[in-house]
Parts: sequence; C-alpha cells; structure tokens
Amino acid sequence: MEFIGVLIPIFSIFAIGYIGIKFLPIDIKSISTMTLYLMSPFLAFRTFYQNELNMDYVYLGAFLLVLCIISLLFSYLVGYVRKWDQQVKSGFVLSSVFMNNGNYGVPLILLVFGEEGFHYAIILMVLQTLIMCTIGIYFAAKGGAEGRRIKISPLKDVVRVPIVYGAILGILLNLFHLPVNDQMMTAIDMVADATIPTIMVVLGMQLAKIKLGDLEFGRVSLAVVFRLLLAPIIAYFLTIPLPVDEMVKDILIITAAMPTAANTTMYALQFGSRPGFVSSVTLITTLLSLITLPLLLTILV
Repeated sequence: MEFIGVLIPIFSIFAIGYIGIKFLPIDIKSISTMTLYLMSPFLAFRTFYQNELNMDYVYLGAFLLVLCIISLLFSYLVGYVRKWDQQVKSGFVLSSVFMNNGNYGVPLILLVFGEEGFHYAIILMVLQTLIMCTIGIYFAAKGGAEGRRIKISPLKDVVRVPIVYGAILGILLNLFHLPVNDQMMTAIDMVADATIPTIMVVLGMQLAKIKLGDLEFGRVSLAVVFRLLLAPIIAYFLTIPLPVDEMVKDILIITAAMPTAANTTMYALQFGSRPGFVSSVTLITTLLSLITLPLLLTILV
C-alpha cells in the first residue's frame, strides 16, 4: 500500500495535464520550451550545488555510464536490424535508455531502504540528470534533425541548452565551496521546485494527444521489455565487480528497473523526435512498473 502511495502524486500530476489540454487551448510546445530553457537550468544547478561530491559518484557514475552505453548499443542494434530511420531510433533511445530515478526512484528507495539508501538515490538522481541533459538531448536533437530533413549538428543543440551550464555552474560552486546568498537561493528553489511538476504536466498533455489506433505496439513493446526487464538484468551483471556493499548493488538494480523518465517526453517534444511514441512508452512503463517493481523488490530485499 505504501508503494502505491509513492505513485499517487505522480499520476495526479499527469492527470492535471491530461484534463487541462482537453478543455483549454494550450500550446504544449511553448510550455516545453519554457521548461527546458528557463526552468531546468535552475533545477540542474541546485541538484549539483547542494549535494556533496565524493568517491561514491565515481563508482555510481561508472555504473550509469556503462549501463547507458549498453542500452544505446542495444537500441541501435534493434534499429539496424529493423531498418529504422534516425528519427525512430532516437525516439526508441529516449524511451528505453533513460529511467525515472528522480521523482519516482528517490521516494521508492527511501521507502524501502530508509535514510541510508536515500543518500545513494540522490547521487544516482544527480548523475542521471547529467547524463540525460547531455546524451539525452543529443539523441533528441539528432532525431529531430532527421525529421526536419536539414543538417543540424546535435552537439550544437546540446551546447545551446542552458541546463548543461546550470549543472556545470552548480558543480564548480560546490567544488570550490562558493556560497549563494539566501535571497538568490530562495528564487532558485522556487523555480527548481516547479520544474519537475511542470515536466509531468507536459507529459500528461502529450498523453492526451495519443490515439489508441496510433500506438506502435511492436516498437512500444520492445522499449517496454528493455526498460523494465532487460535493463535490470544487465544492471545485475554490472554490479558484480563494483566495490560497493550489497544494499548499494540492490539500489542500482532497482534504479535500472525504473520506468522511462518524464524528461524524455519534453526532449522529444522540443526537438520533434517522435514525442507520441516516447510519451506512450513513458505511460505504459510507469503503469506496468506497478507489477514489475514489487516483484523485483521481493527478489532483492
């Protein structure tokens, strides 16, 4: 029952966006642009500024990076075999590679492992944020450029997105112990606190645009199977050589089994990289995680 309690706020915020777009003439792309360019940099800054940087970041960062690379290789192998174009491959990458270990994973880890586990969940959230705001945006831009049929360097799109600079600034101020005054931090907190709910509202709006007949069941099924089943199996083998205790290994495996991150819908929408497909996988993996995550927790804990 406590597990369901973690999910109620998530689905409630999705519902706000879903209902709102049904009754109001809202431009989803404008809200997505505002969130990505104006709000997300503050969240990235606070995330890296407030969390202590230590050796845990090295081990957990190596795990997340290797998991990301293996996931990317899987996505491209599937895309090559099925002869997908770059736009489809990028949409598949966004929906299968990046997991929701922030607003979903952190409270779940806290619920299961308590304050000690919460520490590692925060580190994983910080590192995953860095991966998504670089590698995630790169692939979203790459798929979007394919869709527009014009030559645009995805790396230029990554450089243009200020979330990267928010993260870098947060890391630098953290490393050199440079303070931010209380008034400025209050403003940063206000914007940062609003960012994740806004992203989730955008996802709810995007879900309202999906028609059942438009669902690509074959591709969606592949993305769902990888995100919820194959990713945690890969994570299990990756944790074997890591010099961390068993609780941390369990947290890493659970993190890998999280549903698709809501941020990926915002990236896909912003760059035109199959947002309907990405949002479909995000919703379905979130719903199915009600089954898969309790089963995984039963095995591990």
